[in-house]
This record gives sequence, C-alpha cells and structure tokens, in this order.
Amino acid sequence: MNEFQSPPKWRWFGVVGTLIACVAILSASAAAIVVINRTEPTAKQIKATRKSAALVEAMTVKRGTFSPTLRVLGTVQAAQEIVLSPRVSGQVVEVSPQFLPGGRVRKGDLLLRIDPADYENALSIQESELEQTEASLKIEEGRQSLAQKELRLLEGTIDDTNRELVLRAPQIASIRAEVNAAKAAVERAKLDLARSSVFAPFDAQVISRSVNVGSQVSPGDELARLVGIDEYWVSAALPVRSLRWVQFATSEQPGSNVTLLNPDAWPLGTQKQARVARMIGTVDERTRLAQVLVTVPDPLGETSDTPPLILQSLIEVQIEGRAMKDVVRLDRRYVREGDTVWVMQEGQLQIRDTEVLFRDAEYAYIGEGLQSGDEVVTTTLATVAEGVGLRKINEVASVIPGEAAAANSSRDEADDEISEDAAE
Repeated sequence: MNEFQSPPKWRWFGVVGTLIACVAILSASAAAIVVINRTEPTAKQIKATRKSAALVEAMTVKRGTFSPTLRVLGTVQAAQEIVLSPRVSGQVVEVSPQFLPGGRVRKGDLLLRIDPADYENALSIQESELEQTEASLKIEEGRQSLAQKELRLLEGTIDDTNRELVLRAPQIASIRAEVNAAKAAVERAKLDLARSSVFAPFDAQVISRSVNVGSQVSPGDELARLVGIDEYWVSAALPVRSLRWVQFATSEQPGSNVTLLNPDAWPLGTQKQARVARMIGTVDERTRLAQVLVTVPDPLGETSDTPPLILQSLIEVQIEGRAMKDVVRLDRRYVREGDTVWVMQEGQLQIRDTEVLFRDAEYAYIGEGLQSGDEVVTTTLATVAEGVGLRKINEVASVIPGEAAAANSSRDEADDEISEDAAE
C-alpha cells in the first residue's frame, strides 16, 4: 500500500465534529457571562442608619476650679555639700566613732583631732614673750614717771619737741606696739591650737572619709566629704510650655506643692512632701527641657517615718500646678481625635470641638466646648456620625430588668446593623 495515500473520509468527519463542539461550548460560556452581567444587582450608596439606638455609658461634667498635676522625673542632690580640710598640719591622733561613711554628725561634734603638742608649745612661747614685753612696758612707764619729776624742775626751759623725748614718749610707744604684737601672737597660737580639733560645721552625713589615725595632714588636704541633712534638692526637668502652670516661691507665697514617689524602692503608698523653690535659668542642651529646683525638708526621715532619699537617684516628681478656673476636667481617654468630645444630647450623638488648655498624665483641662451638665459619652463606638441615636445603659436597665446585663452584646448587634444597612 502507498504510504502517502489520503486518509479515510471518516477521520475528517471526527475533526470537524470536535471543532463544532468547542465553538458551541465557547458560545454558551459567553452567553452566560452576558446574562450574569445584565442581571447583577447594582450597589447603591445609602446613608447608614441604626435600626435601634446604641447603648452607651455617659458621665455628666461640671465646670470648676482644678489644679493640674505635672509628673516628671528628678535627680536628688545635696543642698549643702563640702570637702572638709584641715587648717593646720600634723598627725591625726583621734577619730570620732561617728566619723565614718554613712555616719550622721551634729553641728559642733568632734570629728578628728590633730596632735596638739606643737601648738601647745607655741602658745607657751608666745605667752612668755607677751609677759616679757609687758614687763618692759612697766619698766619704761616707771622711767617716764621719774622723767616727769625731773621735768618739773626744768619747767620753761625745754620746748615741746624735747619735752616728749625727756618723757620717753617714743620708747613707750615702741614697747606698747611690741605688747600688741605679742598679744596677737598669743591669739594666733590659741587659734592654731583650737584648729587642731576638727568639728562638724553643720548637721551632716559623712559621704566619704580619706584619713585615719596616724595620717599626716596639712592645709588643703581632703579629710572627708559631708552633706547637710536638713534639706535636699531635687532637680526636675519640665517642658518649657509647662512652666506657666508652676508657682515658684516668692517673698509673699511659697512655691507649688510637690509629692515625691519612688514606687520601686519605697513601700506602697509612701510619699514625701516638698516645695518648688525656683527655676534654674538654663535649658538642657540635649533634651531642651527647663530645670526646676525642688526643696525637700527632712530628706533622711529623721522626724518622720518616710524612707531616706538617696543622692543622685532618680525619683518621680508630682508638681501641683496653678489652679485653673472655670474649666472642665475630663479623662484624657474621652478626648477624641482632633480634640473633639462625644456628647449625648436629646438621645443623639453630638461631636463637639473643644479647646484643651492643658493635658497632664490623666486629665485634659477644657476651656471651651463643654458646659456644666453636658453628658460626655465614655463608650467607644465602632461607627461615629453626627446625630446617631443613643441610649444610656442605666436607663435601659431601669425600664427592662436584665437588659443591662446584656448591654455589651446589644451594642455589638447595633453596630452590626449599621454594617448590614450599608451593604444592602
């Protein structure tokens, strides 16, 4: 048989049938797409409305006078701090038992004693020289008495200049000067002897000590570092915009009240009271914050049960600001985006623009936009729109017992209805 012989006619009929079936399937698909597009429902934009009022909680606000609380961190510093140095040289022969790091001393307490032997000897020598010069003065005064008797015999023959020489006035003046110098030397020796004993200059706590018995010291050497215990300072950093709410101490009135807290180190509820003293006239170069100085009396708790402050430690500072009159104090959570507040009026939601004068850590202080008696919505709504119907949960509970228990689920269902209305 010839390889190139034409295929049978039945094969051609099969190919043609397959093509016809494909065309029929494509035509049916195109027709179905056209029908679906023509019969698809058209989405229409409608205003979302609630089928029932949303259940919310609301609080009634009142205008009044309130003081904001400024919460910042501060650093504890010493109000009095000195480096104690001796004023005479010598060997330390005695040290007080309280003169050690952490010890507390009172003004006038003996801290240490330098060997006084040399200064006692020097005092004895100066006292002897004083006695000698005083004796010389008495001898010269006796000579002057004799000269006065002789002068009476020569009265009228000696002029005034020679008269003083005869009366030995220059010699008397010289010896009196020597007596005064000897007295000063004695006082200096007494002073050096007194300075061999070093006393506490004020009520203080010993931070460090650099000497012990046997140490050789001289003027300018460091003996110890002392800090006063009557008062500490706390340096607090505040934003510059917050300074106008702080009352600084003046001659007429004290500074703002301050509460110090240290929850990490102090027992729960423990706090110390202090006062704002003054503003340090500089701004920190890194933080651009102003420095405010707070004074803390009795920092070590000697007259109270409060824990002692630790120098250079960080502590929470709560400053009571100036009183703000005729404002509404509202929890910061209830001030919405753009300083707006949700208000319930006649069963509908109103979105009020407000003027927030100041915010502290907890509250916003509102000057304009709210009046006494306004009911601020405290419930967070999923959808917010002017005029949305609202109902208070406590009102529902008084009408339908048991409905208040399901208030949360009711609010969710009401919010779902808005979504369903918008999608229809």
